[in-house]
Amino acid sequence: MLAETICSAVSAAGLGIAALTAYRRRFLAATRIAAYSLVPVALVLTGVVEWVSGMVFKPSVWLGFGLLGLAWALFLLTRTVERRAVGRTGKPTEPRASRGRRARDAVAPDASAPSLAAGSRPTPERAAAPADDFSDIEAILKKHGI
Repeated sequence: MLAETICSAVSAAGLGIAALTAYRRRFLAATRIAAYSLVPVALVLTGVVEWVSGMVFKPSVWLGFGLLGLAWALFLLTRTVERRAVGRTGKPTEPRASRGRRARDAVAPDASAPSLAAGSRPTPERAAAPADDFSDIEAILKKHGI
């Protein structure tokens, strides 16, 4: 009952402000204010205000929100523990490592071999070859064990 009265008062005040705005010949702004001021009364008439006020004052609803918060906190806790475990050992946990090994085994063994022999300089014809363009990248990847 109190919520309906407050919504009606807010709507009446909004319509009054819209009338003053229209008096100042700002019709577009007045129409917008009138639209916003009709929303609280519309919510009362559709029953949304009664539903929300009934929901807010029920202890079972607050218990449900508490359980949702607890579930969210547990998700965050497990994520934090998982990240700390990875950071402490410097290596990812076993499932991630096995995936990395499978991906590494899928690469051909000769894929990371240097494309030029040591000491030889590329000629302009060989410099245009795609294998020569990636020799620096291959060296970096090899240095990191990839």
